[in-house]
Amino acid sequence: MTDWIASAQQACMALGRYRDAVRAAVAAIAAPDSKPDAALVQQHQRQVHGLAWIGTTIAALEALTDWAAASQRAERFGEVDELVLRIGFGEYCQQLLSALAMSQSEYIRPQEMGTAAQAESLRSDPATARFLSAGNTAETRARLTALFAQGARPDEAFGDETLDMIRDQFRAFTADRIAPHAHAWHLADDLIPIAVVEEMAQLGVFGVCIAEEYGGLGLGKAAMCLVSEELSRGWICAGSLGTRSEIAGELIGENGTPAQKAKFLPKIADGSILPTAVFTEPDTGSDLASVRTRGVRQVDGSWQISGAKTWITHAARADLMTVLCRTDPETPGYGGLSMMLAEKTRGTDAVPFPDPGIDGSEIEVLGYRGMKEYALGFDGFAVSCEGLLGGAEGQGFKQLMRTFESARIQTAARAIGVAWNAFDLALNYAAERRQFGQNLLAFPRVSDKLALMATETVMARELTYRAARQKDKGERCDIAAGMAKLLAARTAWSSADNALQIHGGNGYALEYEISRVFCDARILNIFEGAGEIQAQVIGRGLLSEGQTAP
Repeated sequence: MTDWIASAQQACMALGRYRDAVRAAVAAIAAPDSKPDAALVQQHQRQVHGLAWIGTTIAALEALTDWAAASQRAERFGEVDELVLRIGFGEYCQQLLSALAMSQSEYIRPQEMGTAAQAESLRSDPATARFLSAGNTAETRARLTALFAQGARPDEAFGDETLDMIRDQFRAFTADRIAPHAHAWHLADDLIPIAVVEEMAQLGVFGVCIAEEYGGLGLGKAAMCLVSEELSRGWICAGSLGTRSEIAGELIGENGTPAQKAKFLPKIADGSILPTAVFTEPDTGSDLASVRTRGVRQVDGSWQISGAKTWITHAARADLMTVLCRTDPETPGYGGLSMMLAEKTRGTDAVPFPDPGIDGSEIEVLGYRGMKEYALGFDGFAVSCEGLLGGAEGQGFKQLMRTFESARIQTAARAIGVAWNAFDLALNYAAERRQFGQNLLAFPRVSDKLALMATETVMARELTYRAARQKDKGERCDIAAGMAKLLAARTAWSSADNALQIHGGNGYALEYEISRVFCDARILNIFEGAGEIQAQVIGRGLLSEGQTAP
């Protein structure tokens, strides 16, 4: 089995050379002076985004190799893991050499990247050639799915007693308190019951990364990922409840005054304060430099907020809003933005926004229903004198940027949970459903889907935890976090789509859980940076001097 790991390590060296060649080719047309030129990046957007997808795919194969090697060192590497490794390399080396998908209808090819000759060199590499011929085959896919049907799963142990215990704890909680009820909550368009939220708080969901001195668990982003993954495996909304606490906790923990930290962090950690992130505006989307919501200082030092925000999750039930607003209208762009810690009264079904100066209307959505989305209108909403984050104006965008890495890693972890949920539902259905006198698992195109779903999910998972470990080491990981989010979001969507297809007509019926997972999965490629924005960030990062790999 270790022979395949050695081949993967050798193939990664060849893949690294190919990535460098792609970067050089794109840099020649979009970054001629060693730095990306904005006009040229837009003109050659397909190639820049192609670089992002190629870089992401190769990084995922590198992470998959690291996972296999670590599993082998711990004497856990088994047949399932070898098959995942072989199928992953076989499939994605072939895509890199022929046509790599950037969306359902957009493919990037070596000829378009100007690297056809380098692609042929990669194809002829002995290790790559081995995977192309014997990696992703009908036999390996069928065998992998057969092992899944017997209960085998890819190695997921951290080799860390604390993290492995946390995974077991949250998997059991999700199986007992989330998964059995999620579909009914979704169909009824209900909020997650507050009793369940309180149970999650007792488990430490909202204070995973908050320092122990403020009542949190003081753990790192890897722990945050596994909590998010396991909760999202039951329902994405359960995993997403922690997102707002993660964002607010990091904003305040990294930028708040001592008084702000002492006031808010303990209550965020214990769940008595539920925060929400209030950044997006109707006409700005990802263009945060164009934020127009105003924050105006009053004579007594307090603030008033006026303007419109949209796609605000869990807004009615929230107690604290982190609001990005413009406090200096004379300074255009990012420089005039500040972050407010705006306290509000927790709403009810009857009166969702009881405070003066704020009103909201619910946005009805296909999925992701357990916390509800709102469009908010502010008209002189009062914020205390101490509400300016860090006590400094003009720092809002910089403060927010520092949370993007964590938010994208956490979103990737949620996507992994959704992908596993889709896989679990599809495998169970295929094992039980009989057509033409045999189980669906007997049909190659069903077993093929399941094999690739699991393989791609492991690749996305390992890329995500790789980014989390970088973050925990204090290393810059914006590109790695973006790659994790980009790949995991697509994996969740493709897994949900394939799982619904395996269900056939039943998958389209609301009574089947896969209909919910399908709707939930679609949002992942949009929020926390749409796929196109994510590819732009990654591509520009890889083009910047010294950024050849995450």
